[in-house]
Amino acid sequence: MVAGIVNNELKGVGLLSEEEDRELAAFSEKHRSSADVGKLAAFFSEKLRIELTTDLDVVAGFVQDESHLPGEAFGVCRPKTKRDVAAAMRAAHLCGVPVTVCSGRSNLTGSATPEGGMMLSMLSLAEPVFSVDEEAKLVTAPVGMILEDMRKEVLAATRGRLCFPVDPTSRAEATVGGAIACNASGFTPGAPGAMRDWVERVEVVLPCGTLVSARRGEVISGADGFVVSSDGEKLVLPVPRHARPRIKNAGGPFSAEDGIMDFVDFIVGSEGIYGVVVGVELRLAKPAEAYLDLFFSLPSEAEAVRFRMDLEEALGGSLSGLTACEYFGENCRKHMDHETLFFKGADPVAIYLQVPSATGEADALAEKWFERLCDLDLDPDSIIMLDNDRDRALFMEARHSMPANSIEEVTRRGAFTVMTDTVVPKERFGEFMEYANGLLKERGIDYLAFGHIGDCHIHFSMMPRREQLDDALDVYDSIVAKSAAMGGIYSGEHGTGKRKRADFEACHGRTGIDAVRKTKAALDPEFLLNRGNVVMPA
Repeated sequence: MVAGIVNNELKGVGLLSEEEDRELAAFSEKHRSSADVGKLAAFFSEKLRIELTTDLDVVAGFVQDESHLPGEAFGVCRPKTKRDVAAAMRAAHLCGVPVTVCSGRSNLTGSATPEGGMMLSMLSLAEPVFSVDEEAKLVTAPVGMILEDMRKEVLAATRGRLCFPVDPTSRAEATVGGAIACNASGFTPGAPGAMRDWVERVEVVLPCGTLVSARRGEVISGADGFVVSSDGEKLVLPVPRHARPRIKNAGGPFSAEDGIMDFVDFIVGSEGIYGVVVGVELRLAKPAEAYLDLFFSLPSEAEAVRFRMDLEEALGGSLSGLTACEYFGENCRKHMDHETLFFKGADPVAIYLQVPSATGEADALAEKWFERLCDLDLDPDSIIMLDNDRDRALFMEARHSMPANSIEEVTRRGAFTVMTDTVVPKERFGEFMEYANGLLKERGIDYLAFGHIGDCHIHFSMMPRREQLDDALDVYDSIVAKSAAMGGIYSGEHGTGKRKRADFEACHGRTGIDAVRKTKAALDPEFLLNRGNVVMPA
């Protein structure tokens, strides 16, 4: 792109033949309904050459994700190529059939839970073929590939010279496409810890079945938004302009108050409401040669908040040089295996840091960080260096035991966990933590607080008794409202889906809802694709 010249045009490509388009148009005129699913399935098989399974025993395996919201669909389509995706989307668009995209179904928000219509499973999509361009530091991967498998394949293909650094907790279940859809993030603080900054190129099938693609920096929205050109026609696509908190953010589609947005950013985090991602290139990074792992307990949460702020100042105003900055807060010890191996005495809270290191520098780096932590008024006896495989394995066991043990406990109580995902600006972090802890204790609801303290992103995981469920949901709403009032966001990593639509409104108001609806309606007037995610039709 020439400097100073904005290209806001996306060239649309049709992937169906003229004959297929004619047959589909004729079929849709007679069958503009999903009522006769037998005829629709037969058309998919005989004319479009793709399978639409309507066996309800098979469909039942696709209609729920990890949100455990109830789902309903009449069929599942499992495309193998981009052309298959385009054909299925075009058919659904013309026939008025709702489509819900799914892959790993590891999300907690119901974004892959269908509310009627058909499912589009991306797990069988075999293209593009996995490949690594080591010189360009790029990986091309099928969107249905499990994220952790992709990370391992990158390491293997480059013999450890390059890695894909984003590591969400659900990386062993989530797919590449799913991680892009909700802008998933991992332990690393700041922008380097989330998917957005690593997405270099996207290919997207729009709701009408047209394929568009763009590399980062190639297509930037102008004053009127993006323009999609296809078959001599042009579609103007406005971009949302509601205010967006400039913090770790997985709270709905990207927005730009000045209307200037990269198309790649437009797609990342949009939860599939604008189109189906069918191809992607991701940037890679050189991995650290080694890591320094530090765990230390603290006498109070106030001390943990103070330490986080002091550490950021000591590191020059950013924690993004760390590869982890995690918090174990209120009541974590009570639900954590091996906790006496890590916490000192009666200390109730703790922080885990991971610092990238070069080979041969471990001793010097450990000494430097030990001095730095002591300079920040930490008790030296509370600091543990995890410097061997056994200790690291025990620590990871301890960390992962915490949510598992808490879920087991709340299940015994006949209820379920209610967990926040809020992020607030660092200037309000201490005040926010004091508010949330105080509210939970005032209501007498058992909970644990843990998460990514480097991003001021803490989960309050409530474990109510059955009779406390309504109260827990009310507390959840109060915490979301408080974070919004402080300039925060309701979702740091889990997205919006269907479960958090009210949270989107709490943070962005009617202005945000109307902005996203306007963009959605330009592409998908009937709101057929991933209906119910983020916003409902007006």
